[in-house]
Amino acid sequence: MLIDLTDEKTFAGNGFWEDLAWLRENDPVHWHPQPDGPGFWAVTRHADALGVYLDWETFSSRNGMRLDTNPAAVAAVTQRMLIVSDPPDHSQLKRVLAKGFSPAEIPHAEDLVRRVVRELLAEALREREIDLVDLARRVPTRVVCALMGVPREEWDWLGGTMNAAFEGEDEASRRAAHAEIFLYFSELVTTRREEPGDDFVSRIAHDRRSTSVPGETRLLSDEEIVVNCNGVLAGGNETTRYSAGGAVLALLQNPAEWEKLRAWGRPIPPSAIEEVLRWTTPGVHVLRTATRPTRIAGTDIAAGDRVTVWNVSANRDETAFDAPERFDLTRTPNKHLTFGGGRHQCLGARLARLELTVFLEELVAGVEAIEPTGEPGYTASNFTWGVRHLPVRLTPAR
Repeated sequence: MLIDLTDEKTFAGNGFWEDLAWLRENDPVHWHPQPDGPGFWAVTRHADALGVYLDWETFSSRNGMRLDTNPAAVAAVTQRMLIVSDPPDHSQLKRVLAKGFSPAEIPHAEDLVRRVVRELLAEALREREIDLVDLARRVPTRVVCALMGVPREEWDWLGGTMNAAFEGEDEASRRAAHAEIFLYFSELVTTRREEPGDDFVSRIAHDRRSTSVPGETRLLSDEEIVVNCNGVLAGGNETTRYSAGGAVLALLQNPAEWEKLRAWGRPIPPSAIEEVLRWTTPGVHVLRTATRPTRIAGTDIAAGDRVTVWNVSANRDETAFDAPERFDLTRTPNKHLTFGGGRHQCLGARLARLELTVFLEELVAGVEAIEPTGEPGYTASNFTWGVRHLPVRLTPAR
């Protein structure tokens, strides 16, 4: 069995699920060579993946969290950007950033999300024939922009630039888009330092983090705020867009689950949201670097080895889920790894769950039927994967 997990073509459709199932069964801690690189371990079973997530001392994040990481770019932000940091810096940063997204700080979050979804859905119902993913991608962008205090007239521009940063035609255009985003947030931080408002950027710009000196605190640096704002916007955009688009495709392919969702109405039970997150798993893999010799499922791992956790495989593991190939909105328990695990559990997990819940509730309330008008298209990426295009026709609820 030969599978190339570094080849984007592997993830251009749905064929990779069978390859990952073979690895789980036959080679769950698989050494993957690279013609132009050092190679890496691919961990594909749920229990082993969770073990890597929980053991942050052995499996470090500070050298990058994806296979095609640019070492120079990571070195520039390590221990300052949450996703490429280890404790104690990770803990100190997360305490400030998580507080900015806490229910106490944004009690109006559900009202905001519902207003955004209703507005976008009303536009879609007027058009009737739409790309469902285009609708879905604007939900998290507008919500996060509102929470950050980005002016309304700049929401769609920032969302478009974020898409260009990850899906641009070439590396040069992607770098240029990232540079625009960093410059934008740098200017926003400067403004919020001088004129704070009631928004996420203002709160973290004036909150304080601990340091290595006991009892000492300091403000977050501009760089810490800028790189983490970029991370928050990117993470929220990818998870909700692909989960919402993938949810609708799964409902089209499983009409009994659509009827089940309609029968529930509002509120949608949490089991439905967790199953959508398990089923779609937008974050394909995560990279860690071994800090010391260790073993995973009986396989020796050397210090310095790169270890990848394949969330898409762990979430379809037959030993962790009953009939994992079945899309079941009543599935429970559902200990998926869509948001990672351990200390690096996704910062925006609560907000992503809220966005997905409201999206499906408003979809069921406002739409009688959804019909596909073309074939779905998928991203070709081993890092973030999902439905990229989903042309549909919406019939408004009577």
